[in-house]
Amino acid sequence: GDITYIPTGEGWLYLATVIDIASRRVVGWATSDHLGTSLVADALKAACQQRQPEGPVVFHSDRGSQYTSQAFAALAAGHDIRLSVGRTGVCWDNALAESFFATLKNELVSQRRWHSRAVARSAIFDYIEGWYNTRRLHSSLGYRSPAEYENTAA
Repeated sequence: GDITYIPTGEGWLYLATVIDIASRRVVGWATSDHLGTSLVADALKAACQQRQPEGPVVFHSDRGSQYTSQAFAALAAGHDIRLSVGRTGVCWDNALAESFFATLKNELVSQRRWHSRAVARSAIFDYIEGWYNTRRLHSSLGYRSPAEYENTAA
């Protein structure tokens, strides 16, 4: 999991994601006009709702205050999620999330100006749910989309 910033005419829109490391699928995400713990909590709740994990799973993030808060730890524990954090100042520890954000910004965010958070949020929805997860091919997945990879791995 990680957070990125998207500039809009109304100010920053913050995007938090939860990505499945095996399939590269964005399984949970949330946007907000603030960087509070509720942003990352909403993304994790969305991932849990979509995946309904059974047994312990590992959630990896950086050492941001949202991810190291007591509220986030309690939410994770309630879903039998074990928290893992990267080393201080080492962005490669969360390379999967950083790679997704670079792709998102290159393929979507930098392509136009976002006049409002609502317009940016709608475009992000279309990108993640309509393109990235279902149709965008990944060399690391044998040139399959995350959805196709999951369907053939099952």
